[in-house]
Amino acid sequence: MQEKKGFSINGYNIFGILLVAVIFIVSQAVVNNINFSVVLIVTLVVVAIPGFFMVQPNQAKIITFFGSYVGTVKENGLRWTIPLFIRKNISLRIRNFESNQMKVNDSHGNPIEIATVVVWSVDDTAEAAFEVDDYISFVNIQSESALRNMAISYPYDQHEGDEIALRSHPKEVSQALKVEIQARLEKAGVKVQEARISHLAYAPEIANAMLQRQQASAIIAARRLIVDGAVGMVEMALGQLSEKDIVELDEERKAAMVSNLLVVLCSDKSTQPVVNTGSLY
Repeated sequence: MQEKKGFSINGYNIFGILLVAVIFIVSQAVVNNINFSVVLIVTLVVVAIPGFFMVQPNQAKIITFFGSYVGTVKENGLRWTIPLFIRKNISLRIRNFESNQMKVNDSHGNPIEIATVVVWSVDDTAEAAFEVDDYISFVNIQSESALRNMAISYPYDQHEGDEIALRSHPKEVSQALKVEIQARLEKAGVKVQEARISHLAYAPEIANAMLQRQQASAIIAARRLIVDGAVGMVEMALGQLSEKDIVELDEERKAAMVSNLLVVLCSDKSTQPVVNTGSLY
């Protein structure tokens, strides 16, 4: 079922016509000239009044006639349609939905806690009203199902160079989550504006172990950076000593100097220098 435009007329125009009809009826009643035309006009006025309805901004009216879908009116303001048409209000405004925190396993089997925030709105009023029983409940349940399916497709942390992970690639994960949810809500006439992870953490039973693993990885990365810098500084020091002929060192003394410089530069605590007052050799 696809949305289509419903029949409606500017309500202010119809109101003006009815007002003229009422003035005519009153004028005829004053002169006591009640005839068939007056009775007919009164009947039409009484019948036409229930046809008025109001459409608020970002709202729509779904019109049905004896169980058949007639159309949807989205024009704002006072509108008029055939009085026999039944009108049902549906909101087109953007809504937020935040899922409950759920426990799932990532692609590596690690238990994690995850939740999402979904920003959505009704795009097709006919599908939202008639294809599903309750489109709001449908959005909530399908969003959580899509989140669970997406979470098991990615690891929590990045273990390889180009691997997409839940924690390290929020944009890619949010886009994948949005596509997953949109595919499930397409039949309900709902458009997903945005979907992003609002909560992400390891499950309590493995949180401490994974925290130690993250800390170890950070320490290793920092040490690797320190060693790379220290090697470059040692190489620069030896090159400048040789280039400027400050001192000539044999291979054994160079090895000793390199060892001492690396200890000083790579140590995580302040080193205590030892002054050699004797001969270098």
